[in-house]
Amino acid sequence: MPTLTPELTFRAHFNVDDIGPGSFGIRQVATITSGEFSGDRLNGTTVGAGGDWLLIGQDGFGRLDVRATLKTNDGANIYVQYNGFLQVTEAIANILGGANESTEFGDQYFFVNPRMETGDERYAWVNQTLFLGQGRAVAGPAVEYLIYRVDN
Repeated sequence: MPTLTPELTFRAHFNVDDIGPGSFGIRQVATITSGEFSGDRLNGTTVGAGGDWLLIGQDGFGRLDVRATLKTNDGANIYVQYNGFLQVTEAIANILGGANESTEFGDQYFFVNPRMETGDERYAWVNQTLFLGQGRAVAGPAVEYLIYRVDN
């Protein structure tokens, strides 16, 4: 049975642009304005362009499509991309709308599968590691993830 080993906590702050309803659902683009991550092996901030092209379906679930660049405290760049599911509860909708409230982990179905890439040999292990994250929404608006690596 695989195990989930805590790897890092990641928080991203963003601004939301509501694109509105379309053929596939309601589209919102969340531009990452800042972010930070910390763990035993990875620590740093987000840099450059990044965002989530969220698609909210009629089933009440958002499909996340996120890309960002992480810069470690020692100067390595790590590209991260993840997809996931977010149950758009009333609290989530309020936070995306700017409400000053937060959810807790487990209050809603909110899971992601980050894929990381780097050319920096110090962090080459991320290129062959499967990650799983559980999220929550916090005032800001922002999201916070507990990211685990999947181990044998």
